[in-house]
Amino acid sequence: MEMADNSVRWEFQPVADQAVNIDFGELIDEEINLRITSLAAAINNKRLTGVTACIPTYRSLTVAYDSALIRQSHLIERLKELITTVKTEAKTRKCWYLPVCYGGKYGVDLPASAQTLALSPDELIRLHTATCYRIYMIGFMPGFAYLGGLDARLHIPRRTAPRQSVPAGSISIGGIQTAVGSVAAPSGWHLLGQTPVKSFDPLREQPFLFTAGEYIEFVPIKENEYVKLADDRGYMPDWNLRA
Repeated sequence: MEMADNSVRWEFQPVADQAVNIDFGELIDEEINLRITSLAAAINNKRLTGVTACIPTYRSLTVAYDSALIRQSHLIERLKELITTVKTEAKTRKCWYLPVCYGGKYGVDLPASAQTLALSPDELIRLHTATCYRIYMIGFMPGFAYLGGLDARLHIPRRTAPRQSVPAGSISIGGIQTAVGSVAAPSGWHLLGQTPVKSFDPLREQPFLFTAGEYIEFVPIKENEYVKLADDRGYMPDWNLRA
């Protein structure tokens, strides 16, 4: 079933009797993603009867529910009301400052990536750290953050031969995206550096550090700073709320 307002179209896609997916289109677009994260926050704040989880992606939101507590048709009606009334303009946004050690053993693809992009390694680092990136979604692995806003000069095809495993905390680029790795995992992205920050820690009160809709800026650090921060198990990155 397809709906629309003056500027955005969306479609409800039932997922058996366990969830409803709300699809907002095929584009990777900040305004669409802002609508999705705002809708997810509104659903969580309303504490709708029967809703068990909200899972935002780049362009869709999956709402899981308990069919013993609410009928799918009733849930869809409630979601329609929220979609048309929720405010998507955020006055403040949470921005994380993430330390990254670029190059060397922490970013083995930095020299080759710079060469492919006709840049020096220092120019690549400068461009990569000059942007405030939006976290579009968390997925693939627990706590893995997909970031939008990568400078067009850093767009690069993914590796033709993916690695079987890259370290936790890897900072990488691939296609038109950049990402913050969370746990050791396979990857076809180009590794630029590594952060000592644990974006996923199952022993932490909040296992996932980042949330879709927040922002990240990368701050370059030296290897000795990386080692010190990595050894500090209680270390948490800085963040602020900005207009």
